[in-house]
Amino acid sequence: MSKIVLFVALTWLTGSPIVAIIVLLIIFYVLERRFIGLSPSIVKPLKRARKLSRLRQELRLSPHQTSAKLDMARIWIEQRKYTQAYELLLQITEVMSDSAEVRADLGICELKLGHLQQGEQSLLHALELNPRVKYGEPYLRLAEAWAEQEPHKAITYLQQFQSVNSSSCEAYYRLGQLYSQLDRKVDAREAYRATVELYRGLPRYKRRFERRWVVLAKLKGFA
Repeated sequence: MSKIVLFVALTWLTGSPIVAIIVLLIIFYVLERRFIGLSPSIVKPLKRARKLSRLRQELRLSPHQTSAKLDMARIWIEQRKYTQAYELLLQITEVMSDSAEVRADLGICELKLGHLQQGEQSLLHALELNPRVKYGEPYLRLAEAWAEQEPHKAITYLQQFQSVNSSSCEAYYRLGQLYSQLDRKVDAREAYRATVELYRGLPRYKRRFERRWVVLAKLKGFA
C-alpha cells in the first residue's frame, strides 16, 4: 500500500508515471545497497577503474614498484581477471616470497584458473606462514573450490574457517549449501538457522557486511 501511495505522490510531483517509476527504482536500489547488498554496486567499478588508471601511471614511471603491482593484482582479482592478476603476482612473489598475503592471493588466482591442487598448496602455504591470514579467507576459498568435486573436504575447510572467523555468516550459509548438496537436509537446515542466529548476535557495524547471507539463508526456507 505504501508503495502505491509513494508512486502516486511521485507521479503527481513529476507529472509523469514513467519518471515516477524510474525514481522509485533508484530509491529501491539505494535502499537495497544500503541495507542488504545483493545487487551489484554501480560506484565500485568506477572507483576501481580510476585507481587502476593511477596505478598504471605509477608503474610507467616506476616499473619495479611492488606495492603498485600488488594493488593492481588485487583490483584484477576483484574484476575476475585472474590470468592478469596471476602473472603479476608471480613477479611479486620473487620479491615477497615470505608474504602470507601474496601467497594467498596467488592461491586464489590458481583456484579460479582451475588449478585446484596448485592453488590448494599455495593457500595452505599462506596459512603456514600466518594461520589468520586474510581472517581465514583461504579456508573459505578452498571450500568453494572443492565443493563440487569433494564436498566432504569442502566441509572440513569450512569448519576450519569457522574456527578462525567465528563471526562469519557466509561460512554457515555455505556450509548449508554443502549439506544440501550431500542431501543432509537436517544439517543444512541447522546451518541456515545458525546463519540467522549468528547475525542476530553480531554488533550493528558488522551486520551490514553479513546481511546478504542472512537474506539468502531465509530464501532457502529453512530459517
